[in-house]
Amino acid sequence: MNYPTPHINATPADFAKTVLMPGDPLRAKFIAENFLENAKLVNNVRGVQGYTGLYKGTRVSVMASGMGMPSIGIYSHELYNFFGVENIIRVGSAGALRADIKVRDIVIGMGACTNSSFPKQFGMPGAFTPIADFTLLEETVNVAREHSLSFHVGNLLSSDTFYNEDADSSLIWAKMGVMAVEMEAAALYSTAARSGKRALAVCTISDSLVSGEALDSDARQNSFTDMMKLALDVAVKMESKSLS
Repeated sequence: MNYPTPHINATPADFAKTVLMPGDPLRAKFIAENFLENAKLVNNVRGVQGYTGLYKGTRVSVMASGMGMPSIGIYSHELYNFFGVENIIRVGSAGALRADIKVRDIVIGMGACTNSSFPKQFGMPGAFTPIADFTLLEETVNVAREHSLSFHVGNLLSSDTFYNEDADSSLIWAKMGVMAVEMEAAALYSTAARSGKRALAVCTISDSLVSGEALDSDARQNSFTDMMKLALDVAVKMESKSLS
């Protein structure tokens, strides 16, 4: 038995096969209270709240990851390898690096560049490229189109630094078409690849490094409902695929 762990006080039966993973524990609580029926708190170690309930009759879990790649690396590794989770959909916030991507747009990470050394732990003889699972990506794009959402698909930048001595360094990535900067996707994708599981990062643009526009913390926590419903509908589709 590899559970409970120092970070998750639960059993595999407590989690659905698909877990939505916001960084903010209060966003996990918001999703559970506003979208899940019969939501049950299954983890609260260190205040990292995890819930399982029903969405449109399908069992779905939501649990926070905390901030940064080391944190999501721990939680995703344990969910994949100890708790039987098959799919993790990160539902987070990101900062736009391009002028054509606006605040409140949704970005779907086909890949995740990074300035982190996180992937080096796997001992690859070259540069490993963290990418999303195609099945999750395809389902998410299809659902986003059905919902007529404003979304973009492409590369994210997963950064180890929020406060950077070189304030313009993130914008250099835009020259290569990178859409937005966040802090978790590359670690999630790497961990999923090593675990033989599925992962996708879906983020709402909370601020723009180009225009300077930004949402406050309350809006980031509670108002990204299009992204939340998108990920929940994808979770339902993934469950139906596993049963067919």
